[in-house]
Amino acid sequence: MSRIVLFFVFLFIFSATKAQLAEVQANYNSVGDVDFVAYNNTLAPLFLNVDFADLENTTFNEPLPYIKLLEPGFNTLFTLQRHPEAEVPRFNYQIKTFRSNPMSLADLDFPYLIPLAPGETVSVFDVKSLAGFWGSEEPESWNAVGFKARPGQPVFAGRNGIVVEIVGKERSGDPKIWYHTWNNSVTLLQPDGTLICYRNVVDNNKKLKVGEKVFAGQPLGVVAPQTTGLILLIFQHSLDSDKLRFVIPQFVTGENETGLLLSSQKYSVAHPEEIRGLEMSNREKRKYLK
Repeated sequence: MSRIVLFFVFLFIFSATKAQLAEVQANYNSVGDVDFVAYNNTLAPLFLNVDFADLENTTFNEPLPYIKLLEPGFNTLFTLQRHPEAEVPRFNYQIKTFRSNPMSLADLDFPYLIPLAPGETVSVFDVKSLAGFWGSEEPESWNAVGFKARPGQPVFAGRNGIVVEIVGKERSGDPKIWYHTWNNSVTLLQPDGTLICYRNVVDNNKKLKVGEKVFAGQPLGVVAPQTTGLILLIFQHSLDSDKLRFVIPQFVTGENETGLLLSSQKYSVAHPEEIRGLEMSNREKRKYLK
């Protein structure tokens, strides 16, 4: 049976320039079915959308719209099974990749930790602008949370996540693979498929690595020099639009209290173990909650 390899260039949702973030391969097997696999060429997870059209001699049986989390490297996708007594399957399809899950429902009730040291008292401020988040563009509707902070003040993860981007004072590399254009930032992919960006954070000790899993309450770095605030931005891509969706998070405001934060208010920072352990396995709890 012949082997057909199809390579596709994916569209990064923020850019008009195409970047080959992943490759898809379709292989006819010995019984005439077609096995699909994908290669994620980045160091961080991606989300793949496959949209079929003009299917002949086969049926696509996966839930629609088809969204698949691609781990870095090789990933199996699905098989198009040939109809009995039919010729080999024929098909056309298009593919998109996303940095967040465009179909997941963000957990609006999840209790985030205030990302500063436990025991401190922190003031919240209104974030007036997202200038520089993506070049000269700014989303029409957005939400972010600002915390007054001192340069050098430790910053902690508010929730579990996978590190997908670490940026220092200056950006480098190919702009087509950037998650945004802010500098001095750490961006994580969260368990509900959203992205969270910690702005004005530097990892001076180079302890973080892209692809690494971090846990709620784990140090991410310190507040960057010459800044007076830490900004949190939680966002998610849309399947059929270039527009981003933004999440208004709830935070832990005491040992047994959660809620939305109000600007100009002060809050005591607490990192309860039961909150830190919400998205940990039992093994992770034994290892990291001491």
